[in-house]
Amino acid sequence: MALTRRTTLARAVALAAGASTGGSGLARAAAPKASPTRLWYRQPAQAWVEALPIGSGRMGAMVFGGVAAERLALNEDTLWAGGPYDPANPEALKALPEIRALIDAGDYAKATEVADARFMGAPKRQMSYQTIGDLNLVFPGLDGAPVDYVRELDLDGAIATTRFAAGGVRHRREVLGSYPDRVIAVRLSADKAKAVSVDLSFASPLKSKPASRVEGGDTLVLAGTNEAQNGVAAALAFECRVQVIRKGGTLTARQGGLSVAGADEIVLLIAAATSYRRFDDAGGDPAAINRAVLAKVGVKPWRALLADHQADHRALFRRVEVDFGTTRAALEPTDERIKASQTRDDPALAALYYQYGRYLLIACSRPGGQPANLQGIWNDKTFPPWGGKYTININTEMNYWPAEPTGLAECVAPLIAMVRDLSVTGARTAQVMYGARGWVVHHNTDLWRASAPIDGAKFGVWPTGGAWLCKHLWDHYDYGRDRAYLTEVYPLMRGAALFFLDVLVVDPKSGKLVTNPSISPENNHGHGSSLVAGPTMDQAIIRDLFSHCIQACAILGVDGELSAQLAAARERLAPYRIGKDGQLQEWQDDWDADANDIHHRHVSHLYGVFPSDQIAIDTTPALAQAAKVSLNTRGDISTGWAVAWRLNLWSRLGDGDRAHKILSLLLGPERTYPNMFDAHPPFQIDGNFGGTSGMTEMILQSRNGQIVLLPALPSAWPTGRLTGLKARGAVGVDVTWARGRLETATLTAAADGRHHVRYGVAAIDLDIKKGQRVRLTARDGGLRRA
Repeated sequence: MALTRRTTLARAVALAAGASTGGSGLARAAAPKASPTRLWYRQPAQAWVEALPIGSGRMGAMVFGGVAAERLALNEDTLWAGGPYDPANPEALKALPEIRALIDAGDYAKATEVADARFMGAPKRQMSYQTIGDLNLVFPGLDGAPVDYVRELDLDGAIATTRFAAGGVRHRREVLGSYPDRVIAVRLSADKAKAVSVDLSFASPLKSKPASRVEGGDTLVLAGTNEAQNGVAAALAFECRVQVIRKGGTLTARQGGLSVAGADEIVLLIAAATSYRRFDDAGGDPAAINRAVLAKVGVKPWRALLADHQADHRALFRRVEVDFGTTRAALEPTDERIKASQTRDDPALAALYYQYGRYLLIACSRPGGQPANLQGIWNDKTFPPWGGKYTININTEMNYWPAEPTGLAECVAPLIAMVRDLSVTGARTAQVMYGARGWVVHHNTDLWRASAPIDGAKFGVWPTGGAWLCKHLWDHYDYGRDRAYLTEVYPLMRGAALFFLDVLVVDPKSGKLVTNPSISPENNHGHGSSLVAGPTMDQAIIRDLFSHCIQACAILGVDGELSAQLAAARERLAPYRIGKDGQLQEWQDDWDADANDIHHRHVSHLYGVFPSDQIAIDTTPALAQAAKVSLNTRGDISTGWAVAWRLNLWSRLGDGDRAHKILSLLLGPERTYPNMFDAHPPFQIDGNFGGTSGMTEMILQSRNGQIVLLPALPSAWPTGRLTGLKARGAVGVDVTWARGRLETATLTAAADGRHHVRYGVAAIDLDIKKGQRVRLTARDGGLRRA
């Protein structure tokens, strides 16, 4: 019997009664109750990208769900290579006039040669995010094949669970990452007394060879240092400790490990810390930190620990609910759904991916911790792909695209804190390398807040990374309208703007103000290099920066003279240009067709479409059409995160079916691993966050001073709802639709404001007071208060 999208999940479960045996050799349990917030599998993870992620904000663990042996791959967000260092290169300032002159003369290859030799940071590579290693759990006597095996990740409860039966005993293993208690917690239980036994040990790939020991008879400790890298000495001490709390049984210390035999239940409390205090201070005491954490949580019953954890998590997660429809596919294990996603209709998979992105951000980016890096917080290597750093020419920003619109504003706090740090380190780079006021950061940074260009001129000589990060400072204000917060962050925005007032130069060909030297991120324009003056992305980012500073000055009543200077400079920035093929030009010259790769993964020149709103189908239709031409030339097929960017762009351009087609590519097995991590490949978490953002943009857009309802609703989702969203101006928005048309939109104001709401050609202006709720319906060709 076929199921319609309106079929309830409960009825779908009833229709899918029965179980079978899979090819893994594990007997299949009856499927867990179908849920839009649960990933589940019929077999343990064999590879890291099949394991399930949990996180406390500071700590992360990948849970494999093994039977006879479990592996918890552990991370702590300040365990990076190296130590405090300053990569600012004094030679750069001397080389800057020569590089600019070569670019103006069109000798891009020579300009690149000089930049590589004299303009790069020292060292030319930054530090890598590193792994603690694994906590290995071996379960004696569980070598046989289990029955009724299921492992799952409950996104709503933020807990990974493995269940199976073996030898007539039903086992249950639960793992969570608690932000309030600052631990990873594991509970091992069974339905029979004295049935839980386990051997614990650590294994770490760090070359510093950390050592493990038993402390106090019940705590296993792994302690050591990070690694040196790229000529920067190792400066961090780290420690990870596991306290064993048991009901019944015996606890025995052994060489490098602990063993528990015959317990009724075992709880493991895992704490980890490093000596990192700040980007310029690695003098902390990780052992003292961990002891304090465990002393507090060690007296807490599991039930209380779980309740506090879930209350904290759900306060964020449950703000948003999503339903794009349901088919029978929702009953199947997550990995099987991903495999089959390209050949069948499974709108609930998109909803699961949507909430998974929100879950991941809650798990890896909380106040007091580090921002989400290229892998969020999860990494099993000492030198992960691209160092697992903060790549700020798109990837770090994409991590935070869904934060404000999907009700996770608190998760932006670590990013704001990093920008504050960068304003310090970047001020030295600005002064030493450019002779400029303010601060600058290029295309990457790390735990130590390095801000100089790295990797080579064709990648790293891009001075607008800090300016792009400042957009997130402004967005956090614009969605929340907290004037006190704006007062705190305005100096950071101001410093970034001062830098560009000092370094923008006049393009001799156009007379406009441009950056020089710079690049359009990672894309070779086909004229000898990537280096150039005034790439379109730079102009757009700086235009936003200046505009936001001008608005902030007006709101706060400060810096009138500076505001006027910024307005004058903004008028002199090089404008957008449409090229000979009707495309939006990526560079000042019409070179798009000459680029080495016309299908390049980066679509940097389309920043003005998204995440900015300088280009829109209803405000700048000619430029929007040119952006479509550029997107069509680039193509839909790309790396995972680049597909996610294209999803957001087509949503902004109002083409819901094209956006849905791209979403389908993102959800396929080439770009989504079995555990739903985004595949670049390899794993990069930004695609997950970009996917959540792109789906939000299909349903609600908050741009150009308006709230746009169902701007890119695909025909594949004729009926659904998305509630708990946020729009600029501190207003919540709930949207429901049926038969492809808006049913209701409910706006709830967190601050007084006037809002222009649009649905298709219909529009309404609303003056809403703080705490007021307004319900709109679409009828008679217009929007009406219900």
